[in-house]
Amino acid sequence: MGLGLKTLAPTGPRVMAWLGVGLAALLMVDLATSDTDAGRLVPGAALLCAVGGVYVLWLRPRVVATEHGVRLVNPMRETFVPWSAFTWADVTDVVRVHAGDRVFRSWPLRETSRRKVRDNLRRAGGHVDPTPEEDPRTMRPMDAAAKRLREEAERRRAALGDGTEAGRPDERPREGTGFPGAPVTRWSPDSVAALAGPLVLLLAAALLG
Repeated sequence: MGLGLKTLAPTGPRVMAWLGVGLAALLMVDLATSDTDAGRLVPGAALLCAVGGVYVLWLRPRVVATEHGVRLVNPMRETFVPWSAFTWADVTDVVRVHAGDRVFRSWPLRETSRRKVRDNLRRAGGHVDPTPEEDPRTMRPMDAAAKRLREEAERRRAALGDGTEAGRPDERPREGTGFPGAPVTRWSPDSVAALAGPLVLLLAAALLG
């Protein structure tokens, strides 16, 4: 079944993010059990703001290849590209998904080598011939991710034809007029809530303090 419903996201940053969340949870417990007065509301709200930032920047972003298309989950917005609209995936500084003339960038799948980024940017500008395809086991992680997305798109179109459905409601953005043939981008309510809620609480705590 190939890539199937596999989620693509870098492991290292997510592990560090979860460690940060765990540390914040311990600090919250310490604040809750301390004998201090209402002044602890401000540091508590600040910790919640930090956790919200970690969630939005490092835990939430991912790329998910579903049965009907690929989801690019970025910090504040999410894009769903149906396989029928998918034309290519490549790497510059990040993994990019092409849908005709439109290009969508993936926040979490980033190239870490500056030299490789320069080479990718030159290649994207047509200045360097692309290198031949390699064994995914020996390719750089971002190149392998782009290759797997291309292979999955080709497999899905071959199996379902160019009229591939845009996806079930739980797999795609619920808003937008571009369905079923075009990519759809929407704001993510959970990201807005994760940032706005703690920020409002922090401001309220600061005013009350």
